[in-house]
Amino acid sequence: MQIILLEKINHLGELGTIVKVKDGYARNYLIPTGRAKRATQAAIAEFEARRAELEQAQAERVANAQALADKLNGQVLVITSKAGVDGRLFGSVTNADIAEAVAKLGMEIKKSQVRTPLGAIKAVGEYTITIALMTDITADVVVQVVAEA
Repeated sequence: MQIILLEKINHLGELGTIVKVKDGYARNYLIPTGRAKRATQAAIAEFEARRAELEQAQAERVANAQALADKLNGQVLVITSKAGVDGRLFGSVTNADIAEAVAKLGMEIKKSQVRTPLGAIKAVGEYTITIALMTDITADVVVQVVAEA
């Protein structure tokens, strides 16, 4: 299916690019989330008419994400959890816990933006976690998991 991208998408293209993707990917993900439209003549004409507006909105989102990344970079998040004497947690620290800790700092992120390289954290210690704010904009935070007293 031919679609026109309404924002930059990894491995597909930039705003305004017309690409061919699998039907299911377009119908079930790109179009419902507002990231793309079918590349019909009417949709292409409408996009060209709104191109400046869409580019400005995209630039605004990038600027906001970059500002948030600048605030988040190097932040240390302390998360307390119940742990045994050997340092293993009763349960784990998940993406949702990290997103909640960032929210306590006054910055909103979604748990889907948190990238834990080894999955959920299951031991006491210090971990560097990446937060993907946009396609090319990431921030690294340090998560310190400490045992509850």
